[in-house]
Amino acid sequence: MLKRLTQYLDSHNTRYVVVIHSPAFTAQEIAARAHVPGRELAKTVMSKVDGTMTMLVLPASSMVNFTALRQEISAGRAELATEAEFKGLFPECEVGAMPPFGNLFGMPVLVDRTLLEDEEIAFNAGTHKELVRLSYADFARLVEPRVLSFGIKKRVHEEEVR
Repeated sequence: MLKRLTQYLDSHNTRYVVVIHSPAFTAQEIAARAHVPGRELAKTVMSKVDGTMTMLVLPASSMVNFTALRQEISAGRAELATEAEFKGLFPECEVGAMPPFGNLFGMPVLVDRTLLEDEEIAFNAGTHKELVRLSYADFARLVEPRVLSFGIKKRVHEEEVR
């Protein structure tokens, strides 16, 4: 996936940095190992919104408030997708390490507004040991996500569930 992603970024004249780190599986663990602030690490949460597989992108330090999401987009249903429901959609990626480029996978991308607070974002590049870092402006230009408010800050002691 990293090769496909970097080729896509190169073909769109996008500046980026690839960060290699030791394997990590939770967003907060990745942020710590890659020395990226949790608010700048964009995690991808797979959801079903009115039956449509959708990428939700928010800071590692936040979690999805599905009630707020449903209200923001006037959806009847918005829920966490199961691994079985989305695993086959990303054959080049390790489960849980999908980059937030829904346009490369034919699915909509919804971004939590708090990601716009920093100039750069970093995200998994298909594995649990590779990140890509680029400007949020370039990410928005390439992905054209819908920006909404659906994230809530996790308390420090809360376990990573989403």
